Amino acid sequence: MMRKRILLLVAGILLIAGLLAATACSTTQTPQYPYSPGGTMGPGSMMGPGGMMGPGTMGPGGQYRSGGQRLTMDQAHEIVEDYLSQRSSTDLEATEIMEFEYNFYVIFTEKSSGIHAFEALIDPYTGDLYGEPGPNMMWNTKYGNMSGMMWGNAPASGEMTVSKEQALKNGQAFIDDYLPGAKTEEPDRFYGYYTLHVVKDGAIYGMLSVNGYTGQVWYHSWHGRFIGMEELAEH
Repeated sequence: MMRKRILLLVAGILLIAGLLAATACSTTQTPQYPYSPGGTMGPGSMMGPGGMMGPGTMGPGGQYRSGGQRLTMDQAHEIVEDYLSQRSSTDLEATEIMEFEYNFYVIFTEKSSGIHAFEALIDPYTGDLYGEPGPNMMWNTKYGNMSGMMWGNAPASGEMTVSKEQALKNGQAFIDDYLPGAKTEEPDRFYGYYTLHVVKDGAIYGMLSVNGYTGQVWYHSWHGRFIGMEELAEH
């Protein structure tokens, strides 16, 4: 009887030790991401330079929820107008809203310069508006993650060394490998990078960004299927 109790005690200790070891491995193991400085980002990866992931990242199984009532394009437009009305600066306007499977995508532009300021997403069920992850967080030299983002102050930023023509070539070269037959459209200039729509079979398929200094390509993998778009009048 005593021997049986000892064996059960030893088995329990070994089980606990195994669980502790497994937990330690799962929390200390360094994950491997398909990113290398100066390389290109492929669909399915949302990691940015330095291994940082921008807040608000969306995708299947993430913040996106399949239940509930989905917002309409008009409601998304109202959310954008409410955001602009609450800002102290009147130099910003929304110039484009796109609806995707997992979010609404919004471009905000500076009225004074005509340069696109930053990109934002709207949760299609909660209506939350937040900065887009990826290039908008990591490459935006005026409104990015290291300079106050779109909620804070915007410091001055310099001119980019990569031209629109080169950005278009880099984006198309990436798409030729990833999605043969698709085309990239005219680049939209932001502070520190460009964003380009990707078109396939005459319809928008997705988008990518090109770094304005290194030429690196980053595919936006968090949108899902394209649904519709509303281009807003620029002042």
